[in-house]
Amino acid sequence: MPIIVPKDIPAAKILQSENIFVMNNQRAEKQDIRPLEIAIVNLMPTKIVTETQLMRLLSNSPLQVNITLVSTTSYVGKNTPFEHLDKFYKTFEQVKNKKFDGMIITGAPVEEMEFSEVKYWKELEEIFEFAKKSVTSTLFICWGAQAALHYYYGIEKHPLEKKLFGVFKHKKLVSYDKLLKGTDDRFFMPHSRHTTVYEEDIKKCKDIVLLASSKEAGAGIIRSKDNKFIFITGHAEYDRDTLELEYKRDLDRGLPIDPPQNYYVSGDKGEIKMCWSSTANLIYMNWLNHYVYQLTPYQINDI
Repeated sequence: MPIIVPKDIPAAKILQSENIFVMNNQRAEKQDIRPLEIAIVNLMPTKIVTETQLMRLLSNSPLQVNITLVSTTSYVGKNTPFEHLDKFYKTFEQVKNKKFDGMIITGAPVEEMEFSEVKYWKELEEIFEFAKKSVTSTLFICWGAQAALHYYYGIEKHPLEKKLFGVFKHKKLVSYDKLLKGTDDRFFMPHSRHTTVYEEDIKKCKDIVLLASSKEAGAGIIRSKDNKFIFITGHAEYDRDTLELEYKRDLDRGLPIDPPQNYYVSGDKGEIKMCWSSTANLIYMNWLNHYVYQLTPYQINDI
């Protein structure tokens, strides 16, 4: 939210130069305020868990946010009760004529498939086109980020020798970016995926910029230069125990899986080292403020 100050006070210019949202009294008196309309296209099988994680982060702001949960029409998962989907979700078909200030497209456990083989790929292409025309800013997570980078910029995903699984240190690659405002020069973020995008492919693309990278996990956070798209290849939204639950699930299924790296205080089990929550809150708060609230028009149909 903006800080309201007298029009000509010297602090105003200083704060504005630091990208702090300053509003003078005259503008504040004329300002119209409405809730932000945010759509969450939830492609995860654990829909209730994922929607809760994202809503928790979106609520950590004084901005009023109206959430619309969206599911695909072309594929309905079996892990979420139909009653929940029917009561709380809309299909893309039901919302495709609306406008949204912001949208989040989650990851999905289909990364080892070719994009064209995913059952709802054609519908997702429609959603990607919708994001270009009818949404002020869209945030893509994990496989959703890989899929969007492929669709918009032709950047391919590549298989990893084994699952990237754990919490990894990331380094800022830019001196300043509003999305990372308040985060440390090095921060942590969970990853859980079988594929990756190459940093050299991102750096070759003139329309996007790599904001943060990890020695172990590779490209972490990418932004389009027009500020319309944010790509996060990890899972900043994860709860404390999410990786542990995934680890136990894979063990129960007999899948080859190592304990999540840099996750437990003492090696491969026991107390969990939670070290990404503050970063997640800052990133989502910055996205809502700088890339949605400050850029979206008051008349939502003007998007």
